[in-house]
Amino acid sequence: MRRDTEEAKNQFTRRTLLMGGGGALVFTGIGGQLYNLQIRNEERYSLLSDDNQFSYRIQLPSRGAVLDRSGEPVAENRDSYRIFLIREQAGDVDAALDRLARYMPLGETRRERIMRDLARTPRFQPVTVAEDLDWATFSKVNLHLPELPGVMPDVGEVRTYPMPQAFSHVVGYVQSAPPEIAGNDPLLRHPAFRVGRAGVEVARDEELRGSAGQLKVEVNAFGRVIRELPEQSRPATPGRDVTLTIDAAAQRYALERMAGHSGAAVALDVQTGEVISLASAPGFDPNMFVLGIPSREFRELNENIHRPLFNKTLNGLYAPASTIKGMASLAGLREGVIRPGERIFCGGSTQLGNRRFHCWRRGGHGAVNMHEAIKVSCDIYFYELAARLGIDRLGETARLLGFGERFDIGIPMISQAAGNFPSAQWKRARHGQPWTMGDTYNTGIGQGYTQTSPIQLAVYTARMATGRMIQPSLYRRAIAPRFNEIGFDPEHLQVVHNAHVGVVHEPGGTAYWPLQGFGVEGVQMAGKTGTAQVYSITAEERARGLRSSEDRPWHLRNHGLFIGYAPADNPQYAVAVIIEHGGGGTVAAPIARDILKDLVERDPVGRIGPVAALGADRPEG
Repeated sequence: MRRDTEEAKNQFTRRTLLMGGGGALVFTGIGGQLYNLQIRNEERYSLLSDDNQFSYRIQLPSRGAVLDRSGEPVAENRDSYRIFLIREQAGDVDAALDRLARYMPLGETRRERIMRDLARTPRFQPVTVAEDLDWATFSKVNLHLPELPGVMPDVGEVRTYPMPQAFSHVVGYVQSAPPEIAGNDPLLRHPAFRVGRAGVEVARDEELRGSAGQLKVEVNAFGRVIRELPEQSRPATPGRDVTLTIDAAAQRYALERMAGHSGAAVALDVQTGEVISLASAPGFDPNMFVLGIPSREFRELNENIHRPLFNKTLNGLYAPASTIKGMASLAGLREGVIRPGERIFCGGSTQLGNRRFHCWRRGGHGAVNMHEAIKVSCDIYFYELAARLGIDRLGETARLLGFGERFDIGIPMISQAAGNFPSAQWKRARHGQPWTMGDTYNTGIGQGYTQTSPIQLAVYTARMATGRMIQPSLYRRAIAPRFNEIGFDPEHLQVVHNAHVGVVHEPGGTAYWPLQGFGVEGVQMAGKTGTAQVYSITAEERARGLRSSEDRPWHLRNHGLFIGYAPADNPQYAVAVIIEHGGGGTVAAPIARDILKDLVERDPVGRIGPVAALGADRPEG
């Protein structure tokens, strides 16, 4: 009995020891695991815990404004209510969209677009459902947010252009970054972020866009934000503002004066090269592009015969026509092939080989000197002058005055047409043909192979007005640049200058009757008309009675050109205007005169002073 008791006692002791040892091992394991979790891997599991409790949301930077020369905004931002959807949190996307459709309109087209965006976007990245919502819809979605997992309302900014038509080509517009630009950058991939896609918006995109920040938020089990933690966040850095040289009032006025026409107007400060106006007509509304333009509306813009999407000021190329005659005169004087007083007889036409070249005036102008030839725009005079110079010497002066040159105005030069001032080498390389004297004749009156842009014509005018190598600029600078002299003899410049004043203010001048003077007391302007031929009337058409440009369809009519500067005795502003298929320079001249008059009277640069005091003792011609 005693032996049985001892054996039972020993058995109990062994079991106790085994159970105690096992318990110790279990508690040791638990303690080790607790040590591993709470001490050894504390940082790792704290981060995982924080990920469940906290979330970081990208903070979009506020895009910098684009301002005119006086600080008036031409591109800015406004508040925008928008809705995003995060696929990772939404679960069944179709069901999520069905739930959301109870509180806001979601048509089939929009749903299809959302599904496409979701398919090509990472699950964790938000996709835009709607932008620019009205407050009633936005607040309704927010009210029912607990039953809308994956839906993320947001108050952000959207780009807006307060003067859309006037600045559409200069400022450009913004759009979502395409995949080839966005790459893996979370800021560029954000559906609400926009990058510059044209004009100043793309040229200065880096400084306008700013840099992203991070907002730390506390979320519940459903991913809904409980509170924001700004003290533990990094704010976004807003983009920098950009100030243009353009005067908003001058820009709007130029576009108003070209209303109903297709064309371009460029105005420069001839002392600093600042671009005061860079207007391409007609314009378009860049606000349509910010949130995505419907394909039908884009097609209508793209197929419009007046090409509203095309920036004619920088990319339009036209024959300079008779506006080039001042350049040819300076070349002739510079090379010593003609004297200012030498007269050349114009009988209305001249024979060259088996071809007859005509003057625009059928009966001719008689014997004219340089002043008279520029004033009345005699073609025969300039055929002869071009022949004496030859194409190489003519081209040398043309290039000094800006023809064929791209200008670094602050918009990518690749977006700017270079135009063409031809040469014998160019023709042989391009057409495989030798240069002829007929080609030189045509070049001497700004026709033939010569192509120039409106900004080149404006720079040419500014250089001719000042004799200095003016370079245009689009952005305000703290210090005005100094430009070198081109090297023209001042007496030669004065001869050409006086002739351009005569075009406007002397009877017989090609702009005398259309303009009837400048219209500002005591102030004269200098200028030159031009009519660029688009289509040559054949002998057969002449026989059928087709005589003038107005008898043809709009797209076959001549372009009208005018260049000018004022005040004539102390040039401050230069302008070049081209009216596509306008019929002639007499259509462009009043528009250019009015733009110059507005600049002189308002004087946005602030140098002229009271216009009535300018040349008050000098009668208007």
